[in-house]
Amino acid sequence: MRLGVFLAGLLVLWLPLAGLIYLAIAQWGGSPDRVQNTASIATLLLLYGEFIWLIRQWGQHVYGRSDLLWRYGLEFTRRNGLEALTGVAVGLLSLFALFLTQGWLGWLVWKPPAPDLVRVILEGLLVSLGIGFAEELFFRGWLLGELEQDYPAVVALWSNAAIFAALHFIKPLEELRRTVITFPALLMLGATFVWAKRSRSNWEGGFYRGRLGLPMGLHAGLVWGYYIINVGQLVGYTGRVPAWVTGIDHNPLAGVMGFVFLCGLLWILRSLAQKKPLPGVD
Repeated sequence: MRLGVFLAGLLVLWLPLAGLIYLAIAQWGGSPDRVQNTASIATLLLLYGEFIWLIRQWGQHVYGRSDLLWRYGLEFTRRNGLEALTGVAVGLLSLFALFLTQGWLGWLVWKPPAPDLVRVILEGLLVSLGIGFAEELFFRGWLLGELEQDYPAVVALWSNAAIFAALHFIKPLEELRRTVITFPALLMLGATFVWAKRSRSNWEGGFYRGRLGLPMGLHAGLVWGYYIINVGQLVGYTGRVPAWVTGIDHNPLAGVMGFVFLCGLLWILRSLAQKKPLPGVD
């Protein structure tokens, strides 16, 4: 019921203003694609601004706390920053390792880098950091924190991962049918981010801190690596194996190889996690 009330309140705040923003941008003119892209960016920024504001109100009026974002793991400290950098490095190197393995197996070939590769790398870094921050604050911050209040750690983990995976399938029915095979990989990905948050580094003096630096960085690193290779057009597939093996729509995590890779990454992070009961927000 708490989740439903919070999301309903967020939509009530967001939808009217998002509609006004879209109409205002449409009045400026331009191609439909440009209007759509500009409106999407503006309304998403508005959504996350309202989300952070609402969490503050939620903490004060529901829990009687003013530090709920901090308790969800959002803190701007040196340690959290180092954990974020570690996550970026692990995610980026892991994804390139996956591509290198597929190249070694003869499933893809590497192409010469394009002249604008530096621009793609920098652009991808900004995009990936934004996605990692926003999605992890929502899923592994607020949502996981609320689930851990009422359910055992394992139930909260897989519920969080399932919701994370399911929300990636808000798309037309035909597209849903074509890509539903990627659900297990997204489920493993969501669980991997939860275990990243539960790593040993998030325990201090026997207390669970649950900082978001590592999952945010890991998420950003995976997105960044995919952006560099996909947008930079650095690989071409040989067609020796079906797309569901290498990844649907050239997404390396949306195939059998990606699923195996994520299971391995999940196992490593789980083995590094502290085996203790996890308290909720309270």
